[in-house]
Amino acid sequence: MTLFDSGPPVDRSAPPASPGMPGRLGAAVGAMAVLALAAACTSTPTSAGSEPQPSAAGLEAYYGQKLSFGSCAGYDTTPGQKKLYVEPFECARLKVPLNYQNPKGRTMQIAVLRLAAQGDPGQRIGSLVLNPGGPGGSGLTQATSFVAAQAKSPLLQRFDVVGFDPRGVGSSTPAISCFTDAERDRGEDQTTLLASSGQWTEEDTRRLAERCANGSGGKEILSAVGTRNAARDLDVLRSALGDEKLTFAGQSYGTRLGAVYAEMFGKNVRALALDGVTDPTLKNPQRRLTQQAGFQQNFDKLAASCAASKDCPLGTDPAQATAVFQKLVQPLIDKPVPAGKGRTLNFTQAVGGITAGLYQPEVWPVLIKGLTQLKQGDGTQILKVGDLFGGREASGVWTNFLEANLAINCNDEVRRTPEEEARLRADIAKSSPYVATGRNVEGVTRDACESWPGEPSLGIPYAQDVKGLPATLIISVTGDPATPYAAGKVLADEIGGAVLTVEGARHTVAQDAVNPCVNAAFAAYLIDLKVPAEDQRCRL
Repeated sequence: MTLFDSGPPVDRSAPPASPGMPGRLGAAVGAMAVLALAAACTSTPTSAGSEPQPSAAGLEAYYGQKLSFGSCAGYDTTPGQKKLYVEPFECARLKVPLNYQNPKGRTMQIAVLRLAAQGDPGQRIGSLVLNPGGPGGSGLTQATSFVAAQAKSPLLQRFDVVGFDPRGVGSSTPAISCFTDAERDRGEDQTTLLASSGQWTEEDTRRLAERCANGSGGKEILSAVGTRNAARDLDVLRSALGDEKLTFAGQSYGTRLGAVYAEMFGKNVRALALDGVTDPTLKNPQRRLTQQAGFQQNFDKLAASCAASKDCPLGTDPAQATAVFQKLVQPLIDKPVPAGKGRTLNFTQAVGGITAGLYQPEVWPVLIKGLTQLKQGDGTQILKVGDLFGGREASGVWTNFLEANLAINCNDEVRRTPEEEARLRADIAKSSPYVATGRNVEGVTRDACESWPGEPSLGIPYAQDVKGLPATLIISVTGDPATPYAAGKVLADEIGGAVLTVEGARHTVAQDAVNPCVNAAFAAYLIDLKVPAEDQRCRL
């Protein structure tokens, strides 16, 4: 699953009860809790706050709007979300311009969900705005999960918890839509699955862009959902929430959004807590190679843990595990296997499901079970892991997570020539051989974003030598497969921040509240702006 950086597989469609949550709040979110399936550069200094001010012509109306919060009925896009977006959560829509250079033109509606601070109103600090990553993850759903995970945290007492679906995502409108649920169930939603997405032609990329434009409201929508526009929306949201300064917690891709906001609107920052950092200096090929190498490392760790059992589906010699895996999955290119309820598992889905499970060691026993089934010709378990990661609910309804992921990445990242794409895939197959197809892709593959309308607008490197920010909190896990540990120090040097080192092997940790040491540092920073000592470390 070649997403930018996304969290682990989560099943939010059937929340169990959660003890310790107050009144209707507990009934609403329960432990909706995250079933994680078991779940350098030389640059010119950037002055924070270089974007046009709210008084800029045409933007006054957007910055001057006040959100009218009320029932969340109608904000859901899936049956599972309908169960989550209930009282005491409340929702509103924020109006933003489709094109900030033409504020009197077409507009978009950003969906916002809030849980008001639960403590003494006199102790309320303001809003804590969240982003779950992806790109393409729903901030509305993330806010409900955050509330469940942080039920005993003082954060819920001191802040309104706010989640928003970035432009193009989830409940915001227009939303990116490229495929039907039936097409996704059949594995026909091919997008940016590097190293495992088979052959592409120029015509394939053209058809992909056309069908996304047709489903999403036009080419102008496809070219408007990049991170810089999302950062502009975030500043409008800050104003509409009534906050003079932004308090933001972003994980994974959310660290890119937070860093870009810091570059563009640094004077409006109160606090940035960035967890699972993406390196702002790495362009697409280098970043993906680094990421895939991290997944290979976790695959090797999975194989080593499995090898202790004589029944390990990857064999008892970890050095041979990749070869064993390739023999299991490469035949699926031509002959998918049954995966329950009339569905099948193909090569791309198999590699995607395994990669999804590598985000968290807690999920590895589920992967081993799935590989055991696959040896017997049954792809059900591995398909389920991939489904949960990709946004499919038990009801069979999909979110638009993967489609929004494609659209945002196409807006952010420089597009590759066919030669560059073939070289990147070949390099990935070497650095991360568990995903290799075993086939030559030179001359038969293209960048999925090749025909996307508009030009990439992010600019990499970004957030370079940003001045004037308050101290930020950057959380990096030593064995994070998706966003390598070293990236935290790179970003800290550019925007000014303290790195909290977390020893472990998972992707992101703070918003899930899985570690008391991290929990304490996270809350101390957001509430009191206290950064951890330089040598402070937490262990998972």
